[in-house]
Amino acid sequence: MAVDLSPKSAEKVYESNGGSYSRWSDLPILIKENIGTAKLSLLKDGFALPSYSDSSKVAYVLQGGGVAGIVLPESEEKVIAIKKGDALALPFGAVTWWYNKEDTELVVLFLGDTSKAHLPGFFADFHLIGSNAIFTGFSLEFISRAWDLKEDEVITLARSQPDQGIIKLEDNFKMPETNNEHRQSLVLNCDEAQPDIDVYYGGRVVVLNTRKFPLLGKIGLGANFVTLEGNAMRSPGFSYDSALQVMYIVRGSGRVQVAGATWERVLEFDLSAGCLFIIPRFLVVSMIANSEGMEWFSVITTPDPVFTYLAGETSVWQALSPQVFEASFNVDSDVARRVRDRKTSGAVFFPRPY
Repeated sequence: MAVDLSPKSAEKVYESNGGSYSRWSDLPILIKENIGTAKLSLLKDGFALPSYSDSSKVAYVLQGGGVAGIVLPESEEKVIAIKKGDALALPFGAVTWWYNKEDTELVVLFLGDTSKAHLPGFFADFHLIGSNAIFTGFSLEFISRAWDLKEDEVITLARSQPDQGIIKLEDNFKMPETNNEHRQSLVLNCDEAQPDIDVYYGGRVVVLNTRKFPLLGKIGLGANFVTLEGNAMRSPGFSYDSALQVMYIVRGSGRVQVAGATWERVLEFDLSAGCLFIIPRFLVVSMIANSEGMEWFSVITTPDPVFTYLAGETSVWQALSPQVFEASFNVDSDVARRVRDRKTSGAVFFPRPY
């Protein structure tokens, strides 16, 4: 396969004394598959100015805590506290702003669908204010009539914010109060949610689908958060419904192997925190964590993903009859039975060998 699938790190697009905005631009498969990826980092008192995007996204808080403001189409502003492990669904047209009031840097990952974007593989963020904002694109006459303002007032507004994207607020600046009730429909915390799969000394999976997170149905994406314990292995598997996976390593390190349609190995790399890679449709992927373990957050291009595994008690080989197994592998019944029984104690994750 000619497409470069190797893990990559993000590159900064712009930064200020309030923080920075980065994206992955050297993965051609992002453009081919219409996937956008970006990362927002805010220092203390950093404020990401209100903007909307041309793409639906899932946001995941990688580090720190802060405040997010979200205005869904034809809705009021919802101001919520955010913290590490939070996943947020952001549909088309949602206006958002982000603020960090803590000493710890706030880092938010964005993964989404760019099939309707201006530029496939990239998010176009339309800022409402700032040096690169839509507000500055209109003449004084248009703004004056739209807002019923005098010309000198329009000039003041147009020139009041010379920075772009991210600014730093004064220490004593008071942002609006958060509302815990708004979190229920907008946020699911992956660190606190009950795992859908939990294997002792193996790993855990928290699945984000429309049953748990109805807003995902509106943006057409699903997600999951996976913890792989030290030296444990994730069973080889693939997306049953042709979905594409975008995986970001949140913590730890390990190794990944991916097999292609003709079962050639198309990817084999070491993984570390901060890198992102993509698993194309139907390819089979498996990971083994290093001693410190590994965590990753994935966005999947369907709101209710289904995966098939090739080993363990949920393996497709366990569903097929013993006769089909024997004929397929060209082995006798004793060998078939030993192989089929060998991994039935593990489901998706296999703890480290002793």
